[in-house]
Amino acid sequence: MKLLVINPNISNDVTALIESEARRSASPGTELLVRTAGHGVEYIETRFESLIAAGAVAEIIAEYTRDGSGPGTENGIDGVVVAAFGDPGMPALKELTDIPVIGITEAALCAAALQGHRFSIIAISDRIRPWYLDCVERFGLGGRLASIRSINETLTGIGSVQQDFKETLLALSRQAVTQDGADVVILAGAPLAGLARELAGQIPVPVVDGISAGIQMAQSVVNLQSGPHRAGAFAPPPAKPRRGLSDNLDAALTTAQNAPRAVVGSR
Repeated sequence: MKLLVINPNISNDVTALIESEARRSASPGTELLVRTAGHGVEYIETRFESLIAAGAVAEIIAEYTRDGSGPGTENGIDGVVVAAFGDPGMPALKELTDIPVIGITEAALCAAALQGHRFSIIAISDRIRPWYLDCVERFGLGGRLASIRSINETLTGIGSVQQDFKETLLALSRQAVTQDGADVVILAGAPLAGLARELAGQIPVPVVDGISAGIQMAQSVVNLQSGPHRAGAFAPPPAKPRRGLSDNLDAALTTAQNAPRAVVGSR
């Protein structure tokens, strides 16, 4: 199995954190191709920054799937992991390719929902909380959200958040359990990749790492071999005149739109 793992922000330090945790989480035999957004911001905190990142992620997916995907093709990509909490571009990116595209937010939420009734999200900034709340509600799990707690201090560097605020993050996680009633804690965001392993045993409920959840869920969905979307909400966009797209994105759209369609009958 080969997974394309995309960091939607431009920080190489965060990409290194993503890759390290992704490799620890991947099953033997899973090959990881880790890439960083070609344009955008250092780290994503707002809906608008997410919009910018979505385009960068789409370009990378298109680059590796423009001529089709899966075993026997040029790149042989079996699945994609969008490795930023908030899932920039999701769920629209699922329309671009036949292979599974999994966001670490949806993966972490599914993992949390399987392990407890109520969950809390621990975030790296106050500004990011409204966007994360939107994501939870869009996924239909707003009623199971205990809280979103966040660091309310200025970050000195996105690649050093774990080192700079480890005790703060630990305290926020414990408060989510004791004060908010969380059965599960999600450490949100690629800058926190791997921290759940380090804090194991120090938080009295299961702790979910978004990157680990994304890799594990992507592997599982690929192994399910459920088939591509040919109808419904995630079918490829209909063909229509377009201009100004990159060659890769234009080719990927053409591939998606030319895929055989299922015949939907009526009874």
